[in-house]
Amino acid sequence: MSEQERMKALEERLKSARERAEPEASGNGDHYAMGNVAWRMVVELVAGIVIGFGIGMGLDSLLGTTPIFLITFILFGLAAGINVMMRTAKEVREKQALAKETQAADEETNDG
Repeated sequence: MSEQERMKALEERLKSARERAEPEASGNGDHYAMGNVAWRMVVELVAGIVIGFGIGMGLDSLLGTTPIFLITFILFGLAAGINVMMRTAKEVREKQALAKETQAADEETNDG
C-alpha cells in the first residue's frame, strides 16, 4: 500500500469518526441549552411574582389598606410570569422546529 493510499484511508476514517462524534457533541449542547431555558423560565416566573409583591406592598403601605393590593398584584405578577414563560416555550419550540427543518433539508442535499 502506497503512502498516498494510506493517507486517503486515514482521512476517510477521520471523516467518518468526526461525523459519528458530531451528534453526541450537539446533544450535550442541547442538554445544557435546555437547562438554561429552564432556569430562564423559573427566573421569569419568580421575577413576575416579586414585582407584583413589591407593587402590592407599596400600594398597601401608601394607601393604608389591608393586604388586598398585595394579594391582587401577586396574582397579576404570577399571571404575567406564566405568560412570559409560555412565550419562551413557544420561542424554543419554534427554534427546534426550524432546526429540524434545516437538518432535514441538509440531509436531502447530502443524499441528492
